[in-house]
Amino acid sequence: MSLVVDGHLDVEAVRSHFPALKQSQVYLDNAGGSQIIGDAIDSIQTYLEESNVQLGASYRVGQKATAKYDEGFAAAAEFMNASTDEIVIGPSTTQLFSNLAQAFAHSFPDDAEIICSSIDHEANISAWVRLAKVRNLKIKWWTPSAEPGDLKLTPDNLRPLMSDKTKLVTCTHTSNILGTIHDIRAIADEVHKTPGAMLCVDGVAFAPHREVDVEALGVDVYAFSWYKVRLSVISGKDEARIVLTTGSCQVYGPHIAVLYASRAAQRSITSLGHYFHTPADTLATKLGLAAASYELVGTIPAILDYFGPDRKQTWAAIAAHEQDLQEILLDFLNRREDVIVYAERSADAKLRVPVISFSVKGRSSREIVEQVDASSDFGIRWGHFYSKRMVDDLLGLKTDGVIRVSMVHYNTGMLAPALLLEHLE
Repeated sequence: MSLVVDGHLDVEAVRSHFPALKQSQVYLDNAGGSQIIGDAIDSIQTYLEESNVQLGASYRVGQKATAKYDEGFAAAAEFMNASTDEIVIGPSTTQLFSNLAQAFAHSFPDDAEIICSSIDHEANISAWVRLAKVRNLKIKWWTPSAEPGDLKLTPDNLRPLMSDKTKLVTCTHTSNILGTIHDIRAIADEVHKTPGAMLCVDGVAFAPHREVDVEALGVDVYAFSWYKVRLSVISGKDEARIVLTTGSCQVYGPHIAVLYASRAAQRSITSLGHYFHTPADTLATKLGLAAASYELVGTIPAILDYFGPDRKQTWAAIAAHEQDLQEILLDFLNRREDVIVYAERSADAKLRVPVISFSVKGRSSREIVEQVDASSDFGIRWGHFYSKRMVDDLLGLKTDGVIRVSMVHYNTGMLAPALLLEHLE
């Protein structure tokens, strides 16, 4: 069943792939993890029933298990336009960044500087702060304007921080709170003006919404989670209505993550693997530490199949549908004088994804969300969503944080404004 009909996303066809959407719960917390497609669920069960053995064995079931894993690994590389020797799969983006930081520890010079975005999820901050502490390296904080509508990372606000000592720059493709899309290609070009400097990007909140092409982006390192590549839909009272997620976003699959590192970046990596894995081995043997669950990796071909034979067409239809979804909610929020929408206020799909965060003047974010919980099946969230440095220091919301509505393409319709109106008054 095609997801695209006459150039438009067929939301009912989309929803039919997600067993969880048969429930009354309206998933609007997708940035924390999307729902999983049914074929991926079936793949896990089949693997465990028919091929749950150690990889690499020569007997028949062992060969079957290895082939299933290898197909999943190759599909992961294909999804982001990488080669299989350039990726590693692990339990989470947080873990993979932590492994990478440990593997970089011996290659950075003593006077190296690391530039960290202050609006990132902690996954792409804490690993580098720990590395800097262990090696006594200098951290520079990349902080955009604190104005609510101007929280965007750009080459212009990065440039003053760069120096000939810069070894690594870290940032998010899309914040799991703000939803604004950063121009990663332009940022990568700026970083690479400094010889030896690398760019490490957290794509968790971007990958569920747009196509990822690491070659086109020009990045040195890029990571995202498969369980946050998701979709959103909103409809009538008796149907699931809205699902939004980012931040720790994943791509409609199980709880695993993938990290890409270019061959040039891998020259700075000291292997964490066993001694008999030579330096010529792949990124997976250097960083993976046997942490990629066989049955979960085996689901990834089903995720690629879900997008159909023309993935570019499907992604374009998803972007158009998500623009319609976020336009309805943003129009409602932008009209209210008592609401502060953080970052991009436009619904243009070129500028943002449908991860929308706001606060209400004089009101507790927690109180509003709990009222919604008590009176509806809408699943929205309050808090800092592991972007605590930004929420505390830039937004000044240390107590309850923001209200976040995060949608994906399996959401359809828009009852959210009417629901929120009831609780904002």
